Amino acid sequence: MTRFIHDKFAKDYLEELLKDYGEVKASEKVSGEIKEIDVFFTPAKQQNSNLQILGLLGRFAENPAIIEPFRNPASTDEICDCILKLLEVKASLRREAKANKTKLQDSEIPKLWILTPTVSETRLSSFGTVQKSDWLSGVHFLPDALRTAIVAIHQLPQTPETLWLRLLCRGNVQSQAIIELQALPLNHPYQKATLELVYNLRENLRINQELSADDRELVMRLEPLYQRDREQAKQEGKQEGRREGEQDLILRLLNRRIGEINQSLIDRIQELSIEQLENLGESLLDFSTIADLETWLNQQQR
Repeated sequence: MTRFIHDKFAKDYLEELLKDYGEVKASEKVSGEIKEIDVFFTPAKQQNSNLQILGLLGRFAENPAIIEPFRNPASTDEICDCILKLLEVKASLRREAKANKTKLQDSEIPKLWILTPTVSETRLSSFGTVQKSDWLSGVHFLPDALRTAIVAIHQLPQTPETLWLRLLCRGNVQSQAIIELQALPLNHPYQKATLELVYNLRENLRINQELSADDRELVMRLEPLYQRDREQAKQEGKQEGRREGEQDLILRLLNRRIGEINQSLIDRIQELSIEQLENLGESLLDFSTIADLETWLNQQQR
């Protein structure tokens, strides 16, 4: 069933995003009848200021968190099962604190975030949920004692703050999030790794013979992005190979022309663009000392 493919993607994806900010345990088992928590997150003792880059997901990660993502709308029974996992974790923490003769702090008890692509108002009402003014629309809180929120991903506003959660939705919401992901700057810390996970999801879905309409559409939408990124990677590889070749040639010529140069100058040469390397190849014919090279390099920084 493709549900397990999406489950694995969600766990790998959340682990990739959260691993820099604390301890992430995927498929964490809890006591009682064998159950597994999809993602159990414990924040690092010293809060990382970069956590805000994850937007709404980053807010979830400010405290210990149980994150339960669903590919299909979470049913009433599935939501109850998630709450039961949280209560069993809380009971385990209480037993551990008692054994250690310490007091369990409220901040040590995880909060439960149930991520569902859609949810009906009737289901939300049955759990007595409310929306809080200091949280985005789409985050529905159960009574405080239950430390639980149902996140209706389709209700989240289409903003950068919600991107990392909307990627776990389906249909048009997920497709739009993938487009936004691809449009992020190339130096964004999570763009490349997340795209690789999305492309792995695409490959796993492609080899499955029984795809839903949503999954077929997802594969089709990903195809041009995948092909474009692979072609770009090939071109960048060729460009980098050419650049390295130019560097090797320039360094050999310089060693013959002005003698062996030190590592700091080599480092500066390796930072030059292909165009600058080509210009250096012409200019070095006029060099007679290392000082000439240093002067030329200094001119490139102006």
